[in-house]
Amino acid sequence: MNSSNSNDTQSSVILTPSPVVKKQIHVWKFLFPLLFQLILILAVPSQAFYTQVTGKTVVLQTAPVDPYDFFRGYYQTLSYNISSADTLKALPGWKEVAQGAEYLPQGTLIYVILEKPKDASKSPHPSAWKPIKVSAEYPDNLSNNQIALQGKSTGWNIEYGLERYYMPENQRDQINNTITEAQRNNQQSFVVEVKINAQGKAIPVSLWVRDRNYKF
Repeated sequence: MNSSNSNDTQSSVILTPSPVVKKQIHVWKFLFPLLFQLILILAVPSQAFYTQVTGKTVVLQTAPVDPYDFFRGYYQTLSYNISSADTLKALPGWKEVAQGAEYLPQGTLIYVILEKPKDASKSPHPSAWKPIKVSAEYPDNLSNNQIALQGKSTGWNIEYGLERYYMPENQRDQINNTITEAQRNNQQSFVVEVKINAQGKAIPVSLWVRDRNYKF
């Protein structure tokens, strides 16, 4: 009987954390959330730097905009011709991605395959790449003049993480005037230059309005 009580007491002592262990656990409970947040903070610029260094330069055609609604606070908002689900519906691969639905469910990933225009070198300013196909997964059979851009459905449209930009305040009036003049003559002269990495993620590089270039 005494032997049994002794074993129970010994087991109880072994299972009880020491003050040092308790302190270490408390410290890690405090540090772990901070470390996790730090990793998230560093991951964003690291991803952008990777894309900037390794990404392929691609030109995207914007959708027509109201230049006076272009700037909201310190940022400007853009959409593209490939932002519209109606545009993508006409491309090969849409039926497989949508699986018979009229629109993609919110959060659905989609890859838009873009092809470089053949006459790009003849234009005085960058020419927009042409969307030729969509896929539910990143394609592995792209030619050198093609690339896949990853987008995510909002339920109605597709976003690519390229919709909001910061532009210095001293350039805003000039850009507004340039956009107004450009769209009065030709809506297709307003494009955005981006870089797309091997996973389909993109970052903005610059804005082209006719022959004028504005860096982001």
